[in-house]
Amino acid sequence: MHDTVAHEPAIRLAAFLGVFALLAAWEVAAPRRVRTLGRRDRWPANLGVVALNAVAVRLLFPAAAAGAAVAAERHGWGLLNAVAVPRGLAIVASVVALDLVVYAQHWLFHRVPLLWRLHRVHHADVDFDVSTGLRFHPMEIVASMLVKMAALVALGAPPAAALAFEVVLNASSMFEHANVRLAPGVDRLLRALVVTPDMHRVHHSTEPRETHSNFGFNVSLWDRLFGTYRAEPLAGHDAMRIGLPIFRDRREARLDRLLSQPFREG
Repeated sequence: MHDTVAHEPAIRLAAFLGVFALLAAWEVAAPRRVRTLGRRDRWPANLGVVALNAVAVRLLFPAAAAGAAVAAERHGWGLLNAVAVPRGLAIVASVVALDLVVYAQHWLFHRVPLLWRLHRVHHADVDFDVSTGLRFHPMEIVASMLVKMAALVALGAPPAAALAFEVVLNASSMFEHANVRLAPGVDRLLRALVVTPDMHRVHHSTEPRETHSNFGFNVSLWDRLFGTYRAEPLAGHDAMRIGLPIFRDRREARLDRLLSQPFREG
Protein backbone atom coordinates (compact mmCIF):
# COMPACT_ATOMS: atom_id res chain seq x y z
CA MET A 1 0.00 0.00 0.00
CA HIS A 2 1.26 3.51 -0.83
CA ASP A 3 2.54 5.32 2.29
CA THR A 4 0.20 8.26 1.70
CA VAL A 5 -2.85 5.97 1.69
CA ALA A 6 -1.58 3.99 4.67
CA HIS A 7 -1.04 7.06 6.85
CA GLU A 8 -3.96 9.16 5.55
CA PRO A 9 -6.53 8.21 8.26
CA ALA A 10 -4.17 8.90 11.17
CA ILE A 11 -2.90 12.19 9.73
CA ARG A 12 -6.40 13.46 8.99
CA LEU A 13 -7.75 12.42 12.39
CA ALA A 14 -4.87 14.06 14.27
CA ALA A 15 -5.27 17.30 12.29
CA PHE A 16 -9.04 17.28 12.79
CA LEU A 17 -8.85 16.77 16.55
CA GLY A 18 -6.14 19.38 17.00
CA VAL A 19 -7.85 22.10 14.96
CA PHE A 20 -11.29 21.35 16.42
CA ALA A 21 -10.01 21.51 20.01
CA LEU A 22 -8.14 24.77 19.37
CA LEU A 23 -11.12 26.49 17.74
CA ALA A 24 -13.62 25.21 20.33
CA ALA A 25 -11.43 26.67 23.08
CA TRP A 26 -11.07 29.95 21.16
CA GLU A 27 -14.86 30.18 20.85
CA VAL A 28 -15.17 29.95 24.62
CA ALA A 29 -12.41 32.51 25.24
CA ALA A 30 -13.42 35.09 22.59
CA PRO A 31 -16.86 34.45 21.02
CA ARG A 32 -17.97 36.67 18.11
CA ARG A 33 -21.74 36.31 18.62
CA VAL A 34 -24.17 35.18 21.30
CA ARG A 35 -25.54 31.72 20.51
CA THR A 36 -29.19 31.12 19.63
CA LEU A 37 -28.99 27.52 20.86
CA GLY A 38 -26.42 26.06 23.21
CA ARG A 39 -23.84 23.48 22.26
CA ARG A 40 -25.81 20.76 24.00
CA ASP A 41 -28.74 21.45 21.67
CA ARG A 42 -26.74 21.41 18.42
CA TRP A 43 -23.47 19.57 18.79
CA PRO A 44 -24.79 16.01 19.25
CA ALA A 45 -26.37 16.11 15.77
CA ASN A 46 -23.62 18.17 14.13
CA LEU A 47 -20.91 15.84 15.42
CA GLY A 48 -23.09 12.78 14.95
CA VAL A 49 -23.34 13.44 11.23
CA VAL A 50 -19.54 13.73 11.10
CA ALA A 51 -19.28 10.17 12.42
CA LEU A 52 -21.84 8.95 9.87
CA ASN A 53 -19.97 10.70 7.07
CA ALA A 54 -16.66 9.16 8.11
CA VAL A 55 -18.16 5.67 8.08
CA ALA A 56 -19.91 6.24 4.74
CA VAL A 57 -16.73 7.49 3.05
CA ARG A 58 -14.61 4.61 4.39
CA LEU A 59 -17.16 2.04 3.27
CA LEU A 60 -17.63 3.50 -0.21
CA PHE A 61 -14.08 4.80 -0.80
CA PRO A 62 -11.65 2.79 1.36
CA ALA A 63 -8.60 4.58 -0.05
CA ALA A 64 -10.37 7.98 -0.06
CA ALA A 65 -9.08 10.86 -2.20
CA ALA A 66 -5.45 9.88 -1.76
CA GLY A 67 -6.23 6.51 -3.35
CA ALA A 68 -7.46 8.22 -6.52
CA ALA A 69 -4.22 10.21 -6.70
CA VAL A 70 -2.15 7.04 -6.23
CA ALA A 71 -4.06 5.30 -9.03
CA ALA A 72 -3.51 8.28 -11.33
CA GLU A 73 0.20 8.30 -10.53
CA ARG A 74 0.60 4.57 -11.18
CA HIS A 75 -1.24 4.68 -14.50
CA GLY A 76 0.10 8.05 -15.70
CA TRP A 77 -3.34 9.63 -15.77
CA GLY A 78 -3.90 13.37 -15.67
CA LEU A 79 -2.20 16.59 -16.72
CA LEU A 80 0.62 16.66 -14.17
CA ASN A 81 1.56 13.06 -14.92
CA ALA A 82 1.84 13.86 -18.62
CA VAL A 83 4.24 16.80 -18.31
CA ALA A 84 7.49 17.28 -16.40
CA VAL A 85 6.71 19.45 -13.38
CA PRO A 86 8.85 19.75 -10.22
CA ARG A 87 7.16 17.85 -7.39
CA GLY A 88 6.90 20.86 -5.09
CA LEU A 89 5.27 22.96 -7.80
CA ALA A 90 2.92 20.10 -8.68
CA ILE A 91 1.75 19.86 -5.07
CA VAL A 92 1.14 23.61 -4.71
CA ALA A 93 -0.57 23.87 -8.11
CA SER A 94 -2.79 20.89 -7.28
CA VAL A 95 -3.91 22.30 -3.94
CA VAL A 96 -4.79 25.66 -5.53
CA ALA A 97 -6.59 24.01 -8.46
CA LEU A 98 -8.56 21.73 -6.14
CA ASP A 99 -9.61 24.75 -4.10
CA LEU A 100 -11.04 26.29 -7.26
CA VAL A 101 -12.89 23.03 -7.98
CA VAL A 102 -14.44 23.12 -4.50
CA TYR A 103 -15.47 26.76 -5.05
CA ALA A 104 -17.19 25.77 -8.32
CA GLN A 105 -18.84 22.77 -6.68
CA HIS A 106 -20.13 24.96 -3.85
CA TRP A 107 -21.57 27.46 -6.33
CA LEU A 108 -23.26 24.58 -8.20
CA PHE A 109 -24.81 23.18 -5.03
CA HIS A 110 -26.52 26.54 -4.55
CA ARG A 111 -27.76 26.75 -8.14
CA VAL A 112 -29.12 23.25 -8.84
CA PRO A 113 -32.35 22.64 -6.87
CA LEU A 114 -31.70 18.95 -6.21
CA LEU A 115 -28.17 19.65 -4.98
CA TRP A 116 -29.39 22.59 -2.91
CA ARG A 117 -31.74 20.24 -1.03
CA LEU A 118 -28.67 18.37 0.15
CA HIS A 119 -26.54 21.43 0.84
CA ARG A 120 -29.23 23.35 2.71
CA VAL A 121 -28.73 20.93 5.63
CA HIS A 122 -25.48 22.79 6.20
CA HIS A 123 -27.23 26.16 6.01
CA ALA A 124 -30.12 25.16 8.26
CA ASP A 125 -27.98 25.44 11.37
CA VAL A 126 -29.39 28.41 13.29
CA ASP A 127 -25.99 29.16 14.79
CA PHE A 128 -22.53 29.52 13.29
CA ASP A 129 -19.63 27.83 15.03
CA VAL A 130 -16.89 25.28 14.49
CA SER A 131 -19.41 22.42 14.41
CA THR A 132 -21.28 24.07 11.52
CA GLY A 133 -18.17 23.57 9.40
CA LEU A 134 -18.64 19.81 9.81
CA ARG A 135 -22.41 19.63 9.33
CA PHE A 136 -22.97 18.19 5.84
CA HIS A 137 -25.51 15.59 4.77
CA PRO A 138 -23.91 12.19 3.98
CA MET A 139 -25.24 12.32 0.42
CA GLU A 140 -23.48 15.65 -0.13
CA ILE A 141 -20.25 14.26 1.32
CA VAL A 142 -20.39 11.29 -1.07
CA ALA A 143 -21.08 13.57 -4.04
CA SER A 144 -18.25 15.87 -2.98
CA MET A 145 -15.82 12.96 -2.70
CA LEU A 146 -16.69 11.83 -6.24
CA VAL A 147 -16.00 15.35 -7.54
CA LYS A 148 -12.67 15.55 -5.71
CA MET A 149 -11.57 12.13 -6.92
CA ALA A 150 -12.42 13.01 -10.53
CA ALA A 151 -10.52 16.31 -10.19
CA LEU A 152 -7.50 14.55 -8.68
CA VAL A 153 -7.36 12.08 -11.57
CA ALA A 154 -7.85 14.78 -14.22
CA LEU A 155 -5.09 16.89 -12.68
CA GLY A 156 -2.77 13.98 -12.04
CA ALA A 157 -2.22 15.47 -8.59
CA PRO A 158 0.50 13.86 -6.46
CA PRO A 159 -0.82 11.74 -3.56
CA ALA A 160 0.82 14.14 -1.11
CA ALA A 161 -1.24 16.98 -2.62
CA ALA A 162 -4.45 14.98 -2.20
CA LEU A 163 -3.71 14.42 1.49
CA ALA A 164 -2.59 18.02 2.04
CA PHE A 165 -5.71 19.36 0.38
CA GLU A 166 -8.04 17.17 2.46
CA VAL A 167 -6.34 18.35 5.66
CA VAL A 168 -6.41 22.01 4.59
CA LEU A 169 -10.02 21.83 3.42
CA ASN A 170 -11.20 20.31 6.70
CA ALA A 171 -9.22 22.79 8.80
CA SER A 172 -10.39 25.74 6.67
CA SER A 173 -14.02 24.70 6.99
CA MET A 174 -13.76 24.60 10.77
CA PHE A 175 -11.87 27.91 10.95
CA GLU A 176 -14.15 29.90 8.67
CA HIS A 177 -17.23 28.71 10.59
CA ALA A 178 -15.73 29.34 14.02
CA ASN A 179 -17.56 31.73 16.33
CA VAL A 180 -14.35 33.59 17.10
CA ARG A 181 -13.49 37.27 17.31
CA LEU A 182 -10.67 38.62 15.18
CA ALA A 183 -9.41 42.20 15.39
CA PRO A 184 -10.66 44.13 12.32
CA GLY A 185 -7.12 44.75 11.11
CA VAL A 186 -6.23 41.07 11.40
CA ASP A 187 -9.41 40.09 9.55
CA ARG A 188 -8.63 42.49 6.69
CA LEU A 189 -5.08 41.17 6.43
CA LEU A 190 -6.12 37.51 6.44
CA ARG A 191 -9.08 38.10 4.12
CA ALA A 192 -6.73 39.27 1.40
CA LEU A 193 -5.53 35.66 1.17
CA VAL A 194 -7.92 33.27 2.90
CA VAL A 195 -11.57 33.08 3.92
CA THR A 196 -12.13 34.35 7.47
CA PRO A 197 -15.07 33.69 9.81
CA ASP A 198 -16.47 37.20 9.28
CA MET A 199 -16.27 36.76 5.50
CA HIS A 200 -17.94 33.36 5.48
CA ARG A 201 -20.58 34.23 8.09
CA VAL A 202 -22.22 36.43 5.45
CA HIS A 203 -22.83 33.24 3.44
CA HIS A 204 -24.93 31.86 6.33
CA SER A 205 -27.34 34.79 6.45
CA THR A 206 -31.06 34.15 5.94
CA GLU A 207 -31.00 36.98 3.38
CA PRO A 208 -30.89 35.21 -0.05
CA ARG A 209 -28.54 37.75 -1.64
CA GLU A 210 -26.07 37.02 1.14
CA THR A 211 -26.66 33.25 1.24
CA HIS A 212 -25.65 33.05 -2.42
CA SER A 213 -22.34 34.85 -2.00
CA ASN A 214 -18.86 34.13 -0.57
CA PHE A 215 -18.57 30.54 -1.79
CA GLY A 216 -14.85 30.16 -1.13
CA PHE A 217 -13.60 27.60 1.38
CA ASN A 218 -9.93 28.51 1.65
CA VAL A 219 -8.61 30.96 -0.97
CA SER A 220 -10.59 34.22 -0.85
CA LEU A 221 -9.55 35.24 -4.38
CA TRP A 222 -12.19 33.17 -6.16
CA ASP A 223 -15.16 35.18 -4.87
CA ARG A 224 -13.57 38.45 -5.91
CA LEU A 225 -12.51 37.05 -9.27
CA PHE A 226 -15.96 35.66 -10.14
CA GLY A 227 -18.07 38.46 -8.66
CA THR A 228 -19.58 36.54 -5.74
CA TYR A 229 -17.85 38.49 -2.96
CA ARG A 230 -19.86 40.36 -0.34
CA ALA A 231 -17.82 42.14 2.34
CA GLU A 232 -20.39 42.51 5.13
CA PRO A 233 -23.98 41.50 5.92
CA LEU A 234 -26.56 44.25 5.53
CA ALA A 235 -27.72 43.92 9.14
CA GLY A 236 -24.21 43.74 10.57
CA HIS A 237 -22.59 40.69 12.13
CA ASP A 238 -24.22 41.08 15.53
CA ALA A 239 -27.78 41.53 14.24
CA MET A 240 -27.76 39.27 11.18
CA ARG A 241 -30.00 36.21 11.30
CA ILE A 242 -28.20 32.92 10.76
CA GLY A 243 -29.69 29.91 8.96
CA LEU A 244 -32.66 29.53 6.63
CA PRO A 245 -36.26 30.77 6.85
CA ILE A 246 -37.25 27.07 7.21
CA PHE A 247 -36.12 24.35 9.66
CA ARG A 248 -35.85 26.81 12.55
CA ASP A 249 -37.70 24.79 15.19
CA ARG A 250 -35.51 23.50 18.03
CA ARG A 251 -36.40 19.93 17.04
CA GLU A 252 -34.57 20.44 13.73
CA ALA A 253 -31.29 20.33 15.66
CA ARG A 254 -31.78 16.58 16.20
CA LEU A 255 -29.82 14.15 14.05
CA ASP A 256 -32.87 12.36 12.65
CA ARG A 257 -34.44 15.67 11.62
CA LEU A 258 -31.17 16.88 10.10
CA LEU A 259 -30.85 13.73 7.97
CA SER A 260 -34.44 14.00 6.70
CA GLN A 261 -34.30 17.70 5.76
CA PRO A 262 -33.49 17.13 2.05
CA PHE A 263 -36.73 15.16 1.74
CA ARG A 264 -39.00 17.66 3.50
CA GLU A 265 -40.33 21.05 2.51
CA GLY A 266 -39.66 22.69 5.85
